[in-house]
Amino acid sequence: METDTEAADLESGRLLFAQNCDFLISAASFEQLPDTDLPEIAFAGRSNVGKSSLLNALAGRKNLARTSNTPGRTQQVNFFDLGGRVMLTDLPGYGYAKAAKSVVEQWTRLIKSYLRGRVQLRRVCLLVDSRHGLKETDREAMTLMDDAAVAYQIVLTKCDKIKAAELEKLLTKTHKEIAKHVAAHPEILVTSSFKSIGIEDMRAALATLAG
Repeated sequence: METDTEAADLESGRLLFAQNCDFLISAASFEQLPDTDLPEIAFAGRSNVGKSSLLNALAGRKNLARTSNTPGRTQQVNFFDLGGRVMLTDLPGYGYAKAAKSVVEQWTRLIKSYLRGRVQLRRVCLLVDSRHGLKETDREAMTLMDDAAVAYQIVLTKCDKIKAAELEKLLTKTHKEIAKHVAAHPEILVTSSFKSIGIEDMRAALATLAG
């Protein structure tokens, strides 16, 4: 049964994401990052893990963040202002890119600079495809955030694509792994943008970080 506290958190999340969510800027370098005082929540993960789809689902918009079947389409850090209370940032996907090696290296430097030097950053939502679980590139990102003392939370995406028993096994395995990482949030969020699974819970979790 839902407690009063849980109900209040869900309502806070609903109210936060009912506000206007507007695209602010795309940054291709650390110097281009916007100078704001708003707390920031970043969305990171392997290419084609579903970052843009999840952002759209959270905001209740179809076209807030561009989605594409081509992995590696998001090539810059995209900033979205949510009701003047929090900034949502969509980071370039890692692990795949149909781009020149020099461009990929530029993305990588940008992500590392952002994670290490952004004082407004409250949490990184590290998206992981439920069908594949944590990959080596995810572990590298987790180690980077551990070293930079950046709090992050694992968000499983596309949970509708696997069976319930497989999901339970994945959760158990992932919980054991994140217990070894100092900056990892202990709770794992389970979502499906397509089926709207876990979206309300994620809104509630993120609302606690808003200004």
